[in-house]
Amino acid sequence: MLRPYWGADTRRSVIQLLASAIPFFVLWYAMLRSLEIGYWLTLLLTIPTAGFLMRLFMIQHDCGHGSFFNSRAARDGVGFCIGVMTLVPYDYWRRTHAYHHANSGNLDFRGFGDIITLTVAEYEALGRVGRIKYRLYRHPFILFLIGPAFHFLIKHRYPWDIPRDWTQAWRSVWRTNAAIAGILVLMALTIGFKRFVLVQAPLTLVTCSLGVWLFYVQHQYEDTYWFRKEKWDLFDAALQGSSYLVLPRPLQWITANIGIHHVHHLSSRIPNYRLQEVMDANPELQTVTRVTMRDSLRLIRLSLWDEESDQLIGFRDLRRRRYAAA
Repeated sequence: MLRPYWGADTRRSVIQLLASAIPFFVLWYAMLRSLEIGYWLTLLLTIPTAGFLMRLFMIQHDCGHGSFFNSRAARDGVGFCIGVMTLVPYDYWRRTHAYHHANSGNLDFRGFGDIITLTVAEYEALGRVGRIKYRLYRHPFILFLIGPAFHFLIKHRYPWDIPRDWTQAWRSVWRTNAAIAGILVLMALTIGFKRFVLVQAPLTLVTCSLGVWLFYVQHQYEDTYWFRKEKWDLFDAALQGSSYLVLPRPLQWITANIGIHHVHHLSSRIPNYRLQEVMDANPELQTVTRVTMRDSLRLIRLSLWDEESDQLIGFRDLRRRRYAAA
């Protein structure tokens, strides 16, 4: 059913790349010049600029899946360049994200490319310190503000949790770090390091937080999919464990249709600009969990997978159950 939509349309890919990169650089320059007017204007321009930087990351994302250009050299070249801008080493991210696609929703294969999610039994088996650590990790302030900044700014510079024999991923990390260092030197010698930081720091922080929020709502909702290996199924995980994030048209465009996440997980070989077409043409792909921006406020509290009820629940839900049992 999905095979006819596989593969890139080079013309559409080039147009999308230009329509994302050109506005981003124009807005970035506008942020730089706005420093002469007032920092309030710089911060105001951060929002649309972050949107286009996030859109560029979606292009990097498709390059990593092999769906944005038919040429491997073109995919890797564009993916690496965008990875320097987004602070995400291209080959490292491609490897870990492939792990996420291959094991999403599998309780026996958690670790790479996922937001850490414990089961109720695992949480209750922790000591007091372990529970405090997990609750802090799942707190919205950590999960959507401190965590993204740490992950993109620090961990991506030295991802200590990947195996040493992932030589291509490690080379990507060092090359990306070298390119970032070169840009920092260039900016210091041209526009000045302080001015660069005043522009780039809020832009990076906003983009990271928005990206993590997007990823969160695409997999973390009440009736999502988590099963042990013996019951886990790749296609069930795609349709039941990946949401359809319903966004207004402008936001769907700026996020490159990534909200149609269940179709993307069914087949990552479909480029982002065909995801809406696929869903519209196949009614069976329209009866999935729909999540709106308003829903995301409710979903933030969900932190534990209950294997008994097959639901994602919050700490308050667990506490109510304990009181009821008592």
